[in-house]
Amino acid sequence: MIKKLLKKFAIKTTKNIKFWLEAARFYSTPITVLTWLCAFIYSLKSGGKFIPGIIALLGICLVHLATNLIDDYFDYKILSKDESFMKSAQDCKCSYLRSGKVSTWDLLIAIAVFLFLAGIIGLILLILSGKGVIWLTIVALCVAFGYQRLSLIGLGEIAIIIAYGPLLFEGVYYVMTKTFSWEILLPAFACVMFVNTILYAHMLMDYDGDKCSHKKTICLYLQSKTKALNFLLLFYLASYILIGVWAAVSHNKFLYATYITIPMVLELYKHLDNYNADKTNLPRVMFWHYPLDNWNKIKGTSNAPFYFRFFYARNILTIFLLLVCAAIIVD
Repeated sequence: MIKKLLKKFAIKTTKNIKFWLEAARFYSTPITVLTWLCAFIYSLKSGGKFIPGIIALLGICLVHLATNLIDDYFDYKILSKDESFMKSAQDCKCSYLRSGKVSTWDLLIAIAVFLFLAGIIGLILLILSGKGVIWLTIVALCVAFGYQRLSLIGLGEIAIIIAYGPLLFEGVYYVMTKTFSWEILLPAFACVMFVNTILYAHMLMDYDGDKCSHKKTICLYLQSKTKALNFLLLFYLASYILIGVWAAVSHNKFLYATYITIPMVLELYKHLDNYNADKTNLPRVMFWHYPLDNWNKIKGTSNAPFYFRFFYARNILTIFLLLVCAAIIVD
């Protein structure tokens, strides 16, 4: 009897964990992991300790997932009051709330669990690395809880740049070396500008949904999907320029290898332009577009055009960050 109850509990718990990981968009964590990896390798080569860096990764991922859920919570509170939400937003936007599978109260509990676990990680790092972890935690929580509010006044992208750039790189560097560094800021901004492109592309494709929820993203400030798409190229350009500066300053010519992603970026631009004109447009999938998560299930749904572009943008970013990691290692 006890074994059966434990088995049922284990199965139910596993399903709940899986559900909330999917709701928190766990599929986006490879972006966080790869960005962390750049900072991790850089810090290792600067004499940093291995274990604190690994522990930091878990905390970073937990905060990332919690932030996604927090954003969903505030988005849904606004969007659920607007009748045009169901028509303007993608089916995947807050779908688990819209379907009634869980309530907003359930969502708040999930957020608390993610943040509680992240707090335990923070406490461990505080003991291992020092008081600087307190300041890093404060900034991280401000970004997590403030992101949606900042989005309402058009500063959402700035929050993302801070989180994935200086905060992540300095945070990893600090817990591994117990010191902060000015030098790591150049790699941080070179990488985060590229990271921001995938998040910006997501906002571009969610232009109508964000407009409905009264967010003030850069895309909406530009008042045109065409202008917003063109602005995407500025983020890519900024990253390529910063990579060039980093390569020149550090005398690491291997960093120039990241420029092989330029043709892929131009192709993504074309696909996003087509999406602006027709949200049902699904390009012919080629081998270099892969991996596309759960594509056999997704390709027959109305969300396929959205996810194809999102996954392709993610894959371009993956190649870019892996090349950065390789360049740091071989230098």
